[in-house]
Amino acid sequence: MSTYKRVLAAIDLTEEAPQVLNRAIEVCKAHNAELLLCHVVEPVGYAYGGDIPMDLTELQDQLDAAAKDQLASYGKSHGVSEENQIVTVGRPETEIHRLSEERQADLIIVGSHGRRGIQLLLGSTANGVLHGAKCDVLAVRIS
Repeated sequence: MSTYKRVLAAIDLTEEAPQVLNRAIEVCKAHNAELLLCHVVEPVGYAYGGDIPMDLTELQDQLDAAAKDQLASYGKSHGVSEENQIVTVGRPETEIHRLSEERQADLIIVGSHGRRGIQLLLGSTANGVLHGAKCDVLAVRIS
């Protein structure tokens, strides 16, 4: 019996995303597990501290649509069903925790840049996901 039945791979849609996705696929094949692919779009207001007196809804909608298109491209090329491709808006750590619980993931896979020194103290998404996760977390070192 396999330890992992459902794996949630959280990718950031950068050029480094395939490294994380490929590792997730390897793990899923080894455990005969289902792959859930997700990306969290941070609210535009976070980037500007919420202090800009303008409606950013259209920009947010464009970012969401672009993320869905890019995630769908990864999903299609790697055989991930549409229902297992998830784009959501919010704080990455919070949304990844929520999705892993809702979808009953046994393992979360995220990328890590191997930060050191002051960057490590400032935190990272991988570190945020690790703390508070209710299942195993695999941080794939991005090279």
